[in-house]
Amino acid sequence: MHYPGRVALDSVSIEIEKSSVVAILGPNASGKTTFVRACLSLAPIYAGQVKLFGQDIKDFKEKNRIGYVPQRLHEGVGMPATVFEVVESGRLSRGWFRRFNKEDFEKINHAIEVVGLTDVCHNSINNLSGGQYQRSLIARALASEPDILFLDEPTAGVDLETQNVFANALKHLVEGGTTILLVSHDLGPLRALINRAIMFREGKIDYDGPPEPEALDRHIFHDHPHTSTPSNRSSIL
Repeated sequence: MHYPGRVALDSVSIEIEKSSVVAILGPNASGKTTFVRACLSLAPIYAGQVKLFGQDIKDFKEKNRIGYVPQRLHEGVGMPATVFEVVESGRLSRGWFRRFNKEDFEKINHAIEVVGLTDVCHNSINNLSGGQYQRSLIARALASEPDILFLDEPTAGVDLETQNVFANALKHLVEGGTTILLVSHDLGPLRALINRAIMFREGKIDYDGPPEPEALDRHIFHDHPHTSTPSNRSSIL
């Protein structure tokens, strides 16, 4: 995979196990976000292959099985929607042309409760703080009950309380069988949920293993030879 003038990901071959929680780490411009965008068909792939649930991403149609929380986009959103409506849209991914039933509304209200937004659920998202807005996106993902959830720096710029809320919300998803890929610079309270860490550096995999602090510190602060094995696959999920 490359952008004009440079290769963004090179010889990256990854297989993600079901119901695992994987942290995608690395410095800026290391390839973390590009990897996620490639898995979501949001970035061009010039060589290799991405598969979701055993199917080539180009042919994958079950978009309701995928959840995505992008990097913080709160400023200037301008959406005329309430928190409830944003979270409600998560259930729509399970079928656009059906009426909501009691279970749907229970899932929506539960998701809002888990992220601590019950008191503001009828407020416009334009009146929320950045942390509250991010919580509403997590709640939308909770309500959609995806099989796999991609999160791109979901806790960047939010306080510790909100980070703890995120950790609790993701725990609910994991317990329900969701696979989570989390892009982050700092895991914070989310560290306890992680069972695998993949460190990117200059478009290659620098480390892939348990999220042990000693191992991650070595790969964050020191230069090491890349450990990835050349392959013509961009990623396999």
